[in-house]
Amino acid sequence: MNLRPHASLGRVLDDLGGTLLDLLLGDGDRPGGIGGVAIHDPLDEPALPQHALVLGVGLADPDEVVRQLRTLARHDAAGLVLRAPVTVTAAITAAVAETGVALLSLARGASWAQLAAMLRSLLAEGDVGDAQPETLAGLPSGDLFAVANAIAALIDAPVTVEDRRSRVLAFSGRQDEADPSRVETILGRQVPERFARALADRGVFRELYRTDQPVYVDLLDAGLDGLKLLRVAVAVRAGDEILGSIWAAVREPLTADRTQALCDAARLVALHLLRVRAGADVERRLRADLLSTALEGGAAAREALSRLGLADQPVVVLALAVLGPGAAADAELAADRQRLSDGLAMHLSAVHPRCAAALVGDTAYGLVPVIRDADGERRALRIAKDFLDRVGDRVRAVVGIGPVARSAAELPEARDSADRALRVLRSGSGAGRRVALLADVHVEALLLELQDLVAARGDRPTGPVARLLAYDEQHHAHLVETLRAWLDAFGDVIAASAAVHVHPNTFRYRLRRLAEVGGFDMADPEARFAAMLQLRVVAPPAT
Repeated sequence: MNLRPHASLGRVLDDLGGTLLDLLLGDGDRPGGIGGVAIHDPLDEPALPQHALVLGVGLADPDEVVRQLRTLARHDAAGLVLRAPVTVTAAITAAVAETGVALLSLARGASWAQLAAMLRSLLAEGDVGDAQPETLAGLPSGDLFAVANAIAALIDAPVTVEDRRSRVLAFSGRQDEADPSRVETILGRQVPERFARALADRGVFRELYRTDQPVYVDLLDAGLDGLKLLRVAVAVRAGDEILGSIWAAVREPLTADRTQALCDAARLVALHLLRVRAGADVERRLRADLLSTALEGGAAAREALSRLGLADQPVVVLALAVLGPGAAADAELAADRQRLSDGLAMHLSAVHPRCAAALVGDTAYGLVPVIRDADGERRALRIAKDFLDRVGDRVRAVVGIGPVARSAAELPEARDSADRALRVLRSGSGAGRRVALLADVHVEALLLELQDLVAARGDRPTGPVARLLAYDEQHHAHLVETLRAWLDAFGDVIAASAAVHVHPNTFRYRLRRLAEVGGFDMADPEARFAAMLQLRVVAPPAT
């Protein structure tokens, strides 16, 4: 099977190097793609994708760095990123040479969240889809970093591609040739407020969005710290819709040829932005199809897992459902399902870069890779509880968790177990739980399945329960209610009478009557079990 290659370490350094990342030690041209981004956790055994790039948040001690490099080498990691400045000792140099794990530094002032988002954007190009990527004007479709670099080469100036809110979507190389304000913009991935306010006050955005020609911006007299070069910008539009803009830092006005190249580039960027927008919906549908195929098992399941990046890894299945008020709110409920499914995908991606989540029907499923020989179910339980705690009570949701599936062949059974646990939670039989393993609610699941069997066969109550139901219907005597309460209280008359709000003596009288009317032997354990089972799965529910 052909898979689209992931970005290599060299590609990451080409796009983000010099501004966000610097290679300190190791081979930046190491062959092979980066399999994902992971965050170092000192309290948990790493579960890393192959050739992972690991973000060493809070990692600074040289001895700990050496230990981490050796640990990552056992997991075939591509590199370790530390916050600058990094103290490179002889032991660290030797560990990099020994393990082959590259050591990189993240620029001061840049956030780990920003780096993780940019890396995942670069790596996501080949996660799901066909073997051959689409291209626009010879550049990979949707690859805004490649587009930015191409524009910079055409106009001989460092550029950024920004959205309508002045957020940086991509940037070219050579940003070190610009001024400190440009570096500040890229590190924050957003035009600083003082610059955006100055641009708005001088009507720059208004002028920019009403013309298709480049607009020169001179704020050198505004007294803004860090601003030393002119800017030239052009709007990116699709028809009447403004999608964003391209900004270049220049020392002098562009020549006529370069001005035309910038105008042409704006049309190309519009195509790429539209492709990114459309591709998000297409990828969501494709991921849902692949996830559904994997969960169904069969010959195609292994290939689907491979395209999701989960081949040959044990996984746990999570099944999430939103509890809604009924058909009157179907549209709102569908929107809540999609939002929660997207939220689950984001939450799981923070846990493990190779997690997969998608909405299939009215259930959002997630596949969480786990370490072999570890308690994967309990780990998934913690992950699901953390997610629902973050969601809060605004949306009522529940999560069922299946057992660890160690191969594609075991996935259908794992999904079935997650669905069975989810059904109990949706029915309200889970004793107030929001998350459950099937083992936690197995009896409740069996009772629901017995109810299905009874309903399918049309079975009716028999024996004492049938006689009591008929008597209550004719005389309104509450004998079935009395029997339920007595069985639920294990024969404790005081507790049972309190549950139905009658005096204990009245309750005892009703017990004698139900024994007489129903022919019910209250001392016979088999008769008690039969009555309890019929009341739970055959008889109408208590009202």
